[in-house]
Amino acid sequence: MDFVAGRTHAGLVADAVRGSRSSTTAINNQIVESWRRCLQDYALDPERRPDPVVVARAELHERQERVCDLVNIARSEMTNLYQQVAGSGYAILLSDSDGVVLNYVGDPMFTGTASRTALQTGAVWSEKTQGTNGMGTCLVEKRPLVIHQDEHFFTKNTKLTCSAAPIFDPTGELVAVLDASSDSSRAQHHTMVLVNMSAQLIENRLFLCCMNHNYILRFHSRPEFISTLGEGALAIDQEGNVQAANRSALFQLDVADVKQIIGKPVEQLFAIRHSQLQEKAHHDAGTHRPLHDTRQGRRFFASFQPPHAANDEMQGQRSTARSFASARPQRSPQLDGLEFGDVRMRRNVERATKLLDRDIPFILLGETGTGKDVFANAIHKHSTRAEKPFVAVNCASLPETLIESELFGYRPGAFTGASRDGSRGKILQAHGGTLFLDEIGDMPLQLQARLLRVLEEREVIPLGGEVAIKVDIRLISATHKDLMRKVEEGSFREDLYYRLNGISLHMPPLREREDRRALITHLARQEAGTPEGVTIEDAAMDALDWYEWPGNIRQLRNTLRTLIGLCDNGLIRRDDLPDEILSGCNNAASRPTARPHNPLDIAERDTLLRELETAHWNVTRVASKLKLSRNTLYRKMRRLDIRSPR
Repeated sequence: MDFVAGRTHAGLVADAVRGSRSSTTAINNQIVESWRRCLQDYALDPERRPDPVVVARAELHERQERVCDLVNIARSEMTNLYQQVAGSGYAILLSDSDGVVLNYVGDPMFTGTASRTALQTGAVWSEKTQGTNGMGTCLVEKRPLVIHQDEHFFTKNTKLTCSAAPIFDPTGELVAVLDASSDSSRAQHHTMVLVNMSAQLIENRLFLCCMNHNYILRFHSRPEFISTLGEGALAIDQEGNVQAANRSALFQLDVADVKQIIGKPVEQLFAIRHSQLQEKAHHDAGTHRPLHDTRQGRRFFASFQPPHAANDEMQGQRSTARSFASARPQRSPQLDGLEFGDVRMRRNVERATKLLDRDIPFILLGETGTGKDVFANAIHKHSTRAEKPFVAVNCASLPETLIESELFGYRPGAFTGASRDGSRGKILQAHGGTLFLDEIGDMPLQLQARLLRVLEEREVIPLGGEVAIKVDIRLISATHKDLMRKVEEGSFREDLYYRLNGISLHMPPLREREDRRALITHLARQEAGTPEGVTIEDAAMDALDWYEWPGNIRQLRNTLRTLIGLCDNGLIRRDDLPDEILSGCNNAASRPTARPHNPLDIAERDTLLRELETAHWNVTRVASKLKLSRNTLYRKMRRLDIRSPR
């Protein structure tokens, strides 16, 4: 903030509250209102912060027990959030509705600042006790906010930057605040986004936990967003009346307050009778069905979940049905949606289908964005482990210092900042289900031996523990790197490579896929969220088909999402395409109709063919050897009519 030099913090607060124009121009109105509450309602002095208020241990335990479900759910999300900002000097805190800190995960770099400012478990950070601050002011404002340095009320807190987001219970009551605090000199707006996302994840999981004795209707205007952060969720009792709704449901239904729909029959919100809803929940659970709202006739997609007790009663029947179904592998809708005529992808799907329920590890190879994670998820959903966890770990995104505790878990007190209850780790979380290790080529060498032992012995020993815990997992790994080269270089264990490589499936880059046009049409329909999707004129389809797509399917999805939002009357024209696609693709007329006749081109073609055949058509390796980019090499292959035998 551009505060006037030479003025004390207390003076700035006083001038802002009095309405001095020179003080208020750079200060957010909500901050001024908070300062006014601190001065006039709480009688606080910016220069004289009272001694920190810390509740007794017995009271802290009582408060934690009172919201034990929330604390347990939040613990893993706090750890995930901490890992995303680790190394930046952050503390992640969870406070209850009175501002009492219930849980704390801290970076060692921040320990000194935290102790000086009383950021600790049991400390009270309400606005009344600590003045304007992330947790306390969030409790008052009931919205996500950042309190950056001088925006704090007390001078002693002005070295802090706090990003806080509220957590509401299923009936709309504010029950907690998630906060990330640091002594950073800059307001971390990206941290605010991460905190808000984590708070909503906690909120959604709390909703499903507290409401599992009801029928759950999960919905979104786009089917692929069901079971994601953005899904709407309604809890409906046996009589068909709404008992709770999450924030996304209220937003999608244009409802201001959850109290407006609690107790109402579901028929008043959606065109479905509660008897139909119950039948779908018991016999068609998990399937996405179209559903219209009654107010505006808008189309949504919904899935239905029965009460937890009913789920348990049906578990044996489902297991029996799966055992008969697994006797003869069939193509699933999830796997069918992965290919539309490409020979290599069809072979991948067929091989995966045959090995779905065999104890054979998969390794998925391919460039970034080719859909390795989607393929892994489809394998899990069509296997007999479908109702067990699918746990994904990106080995490249985790700091080297945290990946060990993330994978193997830890016992209480195993390291500084560790939860007093310990952590199960991703491997144990995947027990009975599937563990997906993305970017396995980036796993630190010293951890590869531990992973190999887990795979061989089928047991894991958490950090700080001594007793091995048996584990049953299906392993799928993925990488965009050449693992054999890493083995030759000594940066990847050869024994682990062969243990992971029960079968390797190569995900072709989008530019090489033979089903590009059908895939583009399919993804456009998905992104539009309706069966008819949008129409892509021929000239636009030609350009999309010919473009190199360096970001592969991920880039294509993002591009289609933007085009659908910008196009008129559901028609995507060539003029709607971004410049990078128009300039990066060639005219269809420039494609070769025959092999070259020019002697120099013939010699170049023969040389490239020899290099590609020697490298077993590994384009990345050949491009590296010839000191070319992959895109340049692919352009040469197209110009010289060189086609992969695959």
